[in-house]
Amino acid sequence: PVFLLTIGIIVLLQFGCNKQNVNNYEKDSFLLKESAVNVALAPSQSHTYIKLFDGGPSGYHSFRIPSIVKTKNGTLVAICESRRWNNTDWGDINVVYKRSTDNGNTWSGLGEIIGTGNGTWGNPTSVYDPDKGTNGRIWVFLSWNDGTHTSMATIDSWGDRKVYSCYSDDNGVKWSAPVDRTAALLPPGYKWDAMGPGIGIRTTINHPGRLIIPATRRNIYSDDHGATWRYQSIPGQTSEGAIVEKMNGSLLRNDRPTTANWETAKRRWISSGTIENGFATFTPQDVLLDPACQGSILRYNTDTPHRIYLLNSASTVSRGKMRVRISYDDGKTWPVSRRIYDWLTEDQAVAQGKGGYSSMIKTEDYHVGALIEINEDVSNSSTSHRSIEFHKFNLPWILNGNPEP
Repeated sequence: PVFLLTIGIIVLLQFGCNKQNVNNYEKDSFLLKESAVNVALAPSQSHTYIKLFDGGPSGYHSFRIPSIVKTKNGTLVAICESRRWNNTDWGDINVVYKRSTDNGNTWSGLGEIIGTGNGTWGNPTSVYDPDKGTNGRIWVFLSWNDGTHTSMATIDSWGDRKVYSCYSDDNGVKWSAPVDRTAALLPPGYKWDAMGPGIGIRTTINHPGRLIIPATRRNIYSDDHGATWRYQSIPGQTSEGAIVEKMNGSLLRNDRPTTANWETAKRRWISSGTIENGFATFTPQDVLLDPACQGSILRYNTDTPHRIYLLNSASTVSRGKMRVRISYDDGKTWPVSRRIYDWLTEDQAVAQGKGGYSSMIKTEDYHVGALIEINEDVSNSSTSHRSIEFHKFNLPWILNGNPEP
């Protein structure tokens, strides 16, 4: 009887906790919360992964530059570049996607957002707006140049590199044609330019509902569900950007620095600020080693203890040392971390080509879904196939039996 009573209490707690989380979901309009009770009732560690985009056999030579979003019905939409003939940043590059309606356990076949023969499309950066007026809309911002360019040096005039956006109103089943937003969103004098890549954010604390896309030397944002977009300039010390909202409503950029800045401090470079009042000068964050590569950041929850996750290669020399970290103080410190490929030694992970660009999202079942690049042939040759894995792990796995600070 005591055993049955204990089980009954646990079930009631779990039910009540789930119901509470559903209410939080409705209040936050999409930012799911996770309480300490949930963690205590689900202590088992979980980390699974699959090769989601397979370079070579799928008809595309390589897949790179991932972005992942979740819609309000829990659908995951994984988006990336599909490189037709080789793994380089030039030529015939398209944008493709896969969908999952069961928290990443199974996935649809490959679909195209933008198909072949249309130039070089890249840097997909996605954000989801659960606005009732649109029944929920996935926005994807993209960079584009024509397919004749073969290096950054040939992008030598304003407008050679353009800004586009497209959207889906049905959880990623169908997609709009891309709209050219260069005139409004590419600042004067810009030559090379890049969206994100990865994901943007929808703010919930300051200016709730604002959509923000990180981009080179600026934040692109909308306060009217995407009817209009504008940009805010920020200090120009970084290239590829990631953004998260802090608990006081200000914003944190956690970026890949420009090559010149990376040479002075091989770290992630950070800056905080607001759309209205600007951003501070970027500075390197000493603990966040980085090999001059994109990284991804995610607000996991806003209740106590509030957590931000960061995923990047914790190395100054290799992209193969992927590590997920947790901050409990809005990115000031990162006291908890775990290697993504911890069943391999770091040298083995590097030798097997594990790691690169990434994108994270919180799943409906309180895990993190992470897209992570891998290098199939472990070389820098243009004939080396690149693929993307989907990893799914939970908080207990990151903690690995250790208490939270």
